[in-house]
Parts: sequence; structure tokens; C-alpha cells
Amino acid sequence: MSSANSAPVGPDAPRVVITACGAVTNLGHNARDTWAGMREGRSGITMIEGDDFARYSASWEIRIGGQVKGWDPVAVIDGREQRRLDRFTQLGLYAAAEAAAASGIDWNAGDFERRGVIVGSGIGGIRTIEEGHNVIRDKGPERTSPFTVPRLMPNAAAGNIAIRYNLQGPASTHATACASSGHAFADAVHTMRRGEADVMIVGGAEGACSPICLAAFSSMKALSKRNDDPTRASRPFDQGRDGFVLAEGAAAFVLETEAHARARGAQILAEIVGVANSCDAHHITAPHERGLGAARSMRWALRDARLAAEDIGYVNAHGTSTDLGDSAEVRAVLDVFGALARRSAGGRLMMSSTKSMMGHSLGASGAIETIACIHAVREGVISPTINLEKPDDDFDIDLVPGHARERRVRYAMNNTFGFGGHNCTIIIGRYQ
Repeated sequence: MSSANSAPVGPDAPRVVITACGAVTNLGHNARDTWAGMREGRSGITMIEGDDFARYSASWEIRIGGQVKGWDPVAVIDGREQRRLDRFTQLGLYAAAEAAAASGIDWNAGDFERRGVIVGSGIGGIRTIEEGHNVIRDKGPERTSPFTVPRLMPNAAAGNIAIRYNLQGPASTHATACASSGHAFADAVHTMRRGEADVMIVGGAEGACSPICLAAFSSMKALSKRNDDPTRASRPFDQGRDGFVLAEGAAAFVLETEAHARARGAQILAEIVGVANSCDAHHITAPHERGLGAARSMRWALRDARLAAEDIGYVNAHGTSTDLGDSAEVRAVLDVFGALARRSAGGRLMMSSTKSMMGHSLGASGAIETIACIHAVREGVISPTINLEKPDDDFDIDLVPGHARERRVRYAMNNTFGFGGHNCTIIIGRYQ
């Protein structure tokens, strides 16, 4: 991927375009409804439900989350198959099915070796791990399911999508915490630019609204404690923020080379013009306080896209609603964009966090937030940061508080940052 010593992509490299998308989130069970929720500024945060939580209800410090509720995957995954798939794989396969159908590609014909899949997941099959432990404890190790390993492995989503659509080309999984699906996009773009594939299904899936994840993040003091007001708990960039809200979901996209898409007369939604990643090399969970690694990632993505900072009209922030994370990201953006971002200097750059509505779906977040970037460049609609009532005094950026904004932009930047110091930046452009 892009680094300080690498040149931007050559002029003869294939252009990579997005021709379809699918999603299942706490705002909607498809990409259309998910975007509608983002545009409306609607919150998908609710009280957490489920027997596995009820068992310990008296001792839960955190009782809110971004669960996907009222969702039945039976239209895509029958009951027997569901039992063989962890929730994160079910979510990923469901989103991929929507994208695959929307693309109009005949997945039963063509050059299967020129089609691939890359999916990001920060946690993978954590529910299967929990269930397996409970079985050993309550019934003994001999009752452990033979499907345990195929369910829990982080590459299960990518593997099952490949099997469903006969994707025999490049296939892999990224597990770089909350940057996972950002890295999946970047890897797919490089793969296609190298001429190794014409079509890729790319995305992220996470089903980590589970007891152990909730308890572990709570123990780290990373989660919001606003149990009495779930819809206002996720507050990126607000002075009253007190942690992120754990969420789940998935999004998937069909990427094609421009030549392949045009040859079959496909509708092109947007183009991926730049990708890059960097590492803070600073701390295993905390970002660098000045956002130096994040700034490098953004600069390298601009370089990869052959763009200047003034070309970017919108930044979809990682914006998790944590004290350190939000501060570091604002500093990084101000470092990269300078007066272009400073509201006090007349800067017109807009930045918002869709996590204010959806919570933080960890490794799937970058993929889900790509939906907002696509619509920003296609429709000129910028999704808002809800619950932003009083920004930090030094957050001198237009953070699109409260309501969506209409403004025509040509390029949108999507940032995803993860534990381990991983930073990834994707730049989406209006196709023309």
C-alpha cells in the first residue's frame, strides 16, 4: 500500500469503480434504508436485548448498543445454514447478497478466476467462542460442535461469500481492529490496479454485540454509560462525550475495473481514487495525541489519488465519541487541511461522524460509512453528526451538527482508525 517512498498509481493502471452495495445495520436491513437513516439523522442505538445479556442483567454497567433488531436472514440463508454460521458471517453474507444482486452480474457465468473477495472483521466469530465456552462448562468438551472452528475464524465471511458466488480469484480477510474494512478496500484496489482481478466483492462484517465484548470494552472504560438516554449516547466531538457505543452490522460492495463495468453497461455509483494506510507505532489502544499517523494516512491517500487537499469536500470521520480519539482526529485533519478546514478562517471542508447515529461497529464501520461517502459525491448530501450540542472549543471544523447538509462535493474522504495504531484512508470520487 501507499507509503512515503511509493509513487502514486501510474496513469495506465485500471480505474476502480463501485457498481453496487448492500448493507444490514441498526438503521436498516438494506443499503437504501441505512442511507435513509443516515440522511434523516436517526439513531439506531437502543437498550441491548437477548437471553445472553439477561442472564447477567443485574451486574451490567453498560446496557445500550447498536444491535441489528428485527432482522431475519432466511431470505438469503436458510435455517440449516444459519446454524453453521456465526452472526458476523450471517450479516456479511446477507449484505453481500444484496450487493451481488444489485450489480446485475451473472455470477454463474464468466471468468471466475478474475473475481475475488476481501472482507474485514475486527473480532470475527466471538459469539461462537462464547457459545463454545458455555457448552464446555455446562455440558462437557465432548459436546463441542464440529462447526466451531469454521464458524469462529475471522475469514469465515470471506470464505462463505466466495463459495456462494464462485469467486476463485484473490481472496483474503483483514483483521486490523476498527480499520479492518478500510484495509479490505485498500487491498482490493491495489489488487485490481495490478491487473489481478476484474471484479471484487469487498466489505466488512461484525457481530460483536456480545457479553464478552460489552464487558471487556466496559472494563477498559471505553463505552458510554448513558443507559438512560440511548439515542443521545453516541456524541462524537461533543464536550459531553463519554465513550463509544458498541454496535454490529455489515456492508458489502461490488468493485469493478472501469473497463469491465463499462463493457457490460453497468451503472457506476462512484470511483475509488485513492487509498493509503499508516501506523502510529505509538500505543496498542490509544491514538497518538497529535494524530500524526492519521495525518500521514490522509496525506498518502491524497498523493495516491493525485489530489490536493482543496479537492476534498467532505471527510467521513472515524469519530467514535471517545475523548482521545476525537481530539486526535481533529488535530490530524487540521494538520492536513489547515485553513481549508478551519471554520474560523472560512474553510468549507465538512466533516461528520455517522457513528453518532449507529454506534461503532468496529471492523465493519469503514464499509458501512462508505455508503455515506458514495451518496455525498452522487447526491451532494452530507450526513450529519447528531447529538453534537457543544463541540470542544478547539474543534474548529464544520462538523455538520444535527441535520444533513446539501452541498455538491466531488471527492469524499473516509477515515478508519484501529487499535494497534492502524490508520486507513479511502478517497471516493464522483464518477465522470
